Amino acid sequence: MIFGGAYQGKLEYALKKYNISEDDVFYCSSEMPEMDLSKRIIYGLENFSWACENKGDSPEKILMDIISSNEDIASDIIFISEDISCGLVPMDKTERSWRENHGRMMIALANKCTSVERIFCGIPMKIK
Repeated sequence: MIFGGAYQGKLEYALKKYNISEDDVFYCSSEMPEMDLSKRIIYGLENFSWACENKGDSPEKILMDIISSNEDIASDIIFISEDISCGLVPMDKTERSWRENHGRMMIALANKCTSVERIFCGIPMKIK
């Protein structure tokens, strides 16, 4: 798992470190909570959790269900997310809920992952 702020070089870092081509990246949509686990990188988990939130679903439960039912595939996937936990707390109730539920999803995912890295200014920091 790789996370960090907006425009900090998360995807570029993963592509270079793991020698992955752009064709092997799945970009999560903020409209539909789905993932293509045939790709090596799942990018934009914040969009996935937003789509879940808008459907009234728990992003943590949906993601853990996806991973559990595809355990052999999911163990080789790099999940990348923007860190939305920093900054001002949103005034909007839905945005606050999204932020909280996204955080819970990231905690559950970090517990499943063998490696967790934070990218800041393009520089990786090993967390786990």
